[in-house]
Amino acid sequence: MERPTLVTGGSGFVASQLVKQLLEDGVPTRATVRSLADEAKLKPLSALQAQYPGLLALFEADLLKPGSFDAAMEGCAIVHHVASPFLLPETIKDGRRQVVEPALRGTENVLASVARTPSVTRVVATSSVGAIFGDYADVMKMANRTLSEAYFNATSTLANNPYHYAKVEAEKAAWRMAEAQDRWRLVVVNPGMILGPSQAPTSRSGSLSLIDQMLKGHFLFGAPDVSLTTVDVREVARAHVEAGRRPTAHGRYILAQARMISLLDIAAILRKVHRRPWLLPRRPISDSVIRLAGPLFGVSRDYLDKHLGVRFAVDNRRSVEELGVVYRPIEETLVDHYRSWAEQRRA
Repeated sequence: MERPTLVTGGSGFVASQLVKQLLEDGVPTRATVRSLADEAKLKPLSALQAQYPGLLALFEADLLKPGSFDAAMEGCAIVHHVASPFLLPETIKDGRRQVVEPALRGTENVLASVARTPSVTRVVATSSVGAIFGDYADVMKMANRTLSEAYFNATSTLANNPYHYAKVEAEKAAWRMAEAQDRWRLVVVNPGMILGPSQAPTSRSGSLSLIDQMLKGHFLFGAPDVSLTTVDVREVARAHVEAGRRPTAHGRYILAQARMISLLDIAAILRKVHRRPWLLPRRPISDSVIRLAGPLFGVSRDYLDKHLGVRFAVDNRRSVEELGVVYRPIEETLVDHYRSWAEQRRA
């Protein structure tokens, strides 16, 4: 019988999609959640348990509690470490407590459990493009001004962009722990902003929050000249599956569309399907106005200077050639994202 696969943070945006794809492939799956008593967060996983009887087991685990993952991991061959917070810069008040400790200590605790579990041969961890660059301006210094797995973020700090700092510190810790032994292999996926249909209506993912703001009309009077590296949540899940399954998978994999997309272009696509299309921005807000207003919303002028108007190419070839990822059109991702968002609000 095939050994089970473990997914950490199973009720999250990416992890719940990953659990779904593993079950569709017939893989015995275990998923950890923070609380087995939280019925709202467990609803998508409970539905999957009913749909795939006997294939999905749920365990309670806490990222900050050493040994918390031991029971769930026992007998597993592959561990997908997905659990980690994603917060927008302006929502972070205490970078160490909100993002660094859960990301770094969580990774260390999960991998310490791996070290105690002799059946595990591979770990696939979700990192971020934020572990590759700190600010968009950093990519301008990379070869051909193209985002590549060859780089590590060297500019973010606890004070400046703590989310990216947390991701790079957690990923580096994972590589140190992997390189200190030879029983299990680490593979890391580095996605851009993750969009698409959500099975987890209570998810606090920052990527969902940003588009949620747009869909609610928070950018009604215009959008800043900001572009995003984006990827569909279904592609991230599939990359995880293939990185665990394929013996040749190794190293880091950028998961993102080859071209960035601006907030205004996102609005133009969504306007065709939004029930209240007038809520979506049609015009840009000038950079000078954004620089004046940004600090009022907790976004520094330095941060804005390094992101406004910056565009770069993305080298996603390794994910395509080695993991077989097929990137669907961004239009499909955005339309599915909106329909999922609207459906959950009608429920």
